[in-house]
Amino acid sequence: MAPPIFQPGAPGQPGRVISAETAVALSRSTHTADDARFMQHMIVHHQQAVEMVALLDQYGHDPRVKLMGQRIAMSQDAEIVLMQDWLARRGLPLDMDMQDHAAHPGSAHDGHAGHAMPVGHDPARVDPDETPIMPGMLSPAQMRRLAAARGPEFDRQFLTGMIQHHQGALDMVVALQGKSDSAEDPVLSDFITGVIADQSAEILRMQLLLSSLETPSS
Repeated sequence: MAPPIFQPGAPGQPGRVISAETAVALSRSTHTADDARFMQHMIVHHQQAVEMVALLDQYGHDPRVKLMGQRIAMSQDAEIVLMQDWLARRGLPLDMDMQDHAAHPGSAHDGHAGHAMPVGHDPARVDPDETPIMPGMLSPAQMRRLAAARGPEFDRQFLTGMIQHHQGALDMVVALQGKSDSAEDPVLSDFITGVIADQSAEILRMQLLLSSLETPSS
């Protein structure tokens, strides 16, 4: 006779004995449509960060900022591969639906209302060139201004923009966690835990770097 299989309960809840069939079913990775959309959107989000670091390599000035950028790019490149693999293993498309974002930037479609569009702003008067397609991403106009900057001014714009970018990624994670039955897939759960830890720490380091750039040397 096979030994019983004990499933621990949630924090504060009792465990239970389950059948082998139930254990197998629970071991299979599950995901929601919101999980898939999050991964698709986060790939695009990460890709812009990598593009920003490529500009930093060309036009940046401070070696500390360049080193920070290289670390960010390495991390985000690796995470892009992880997200693409997660989607591919589930037979899901790698590309997000850009049409909805183009038509309704900052809409509530993804749970991010108000991030890209200020509260009370008239949607009919939104300038798409100044509007990011999702939280934290630089708008087309911001990307052009970054590409046109040089030296110390580039460094300042890069750090300011990447802090904004990282905070947007954290907002996306919080929005996903707030959706029913989402973020329960083990791989996805581990991924977003890493995003929270890594990008929160990087925001603090970038804020310190930015402060040092803005403080005149004695």
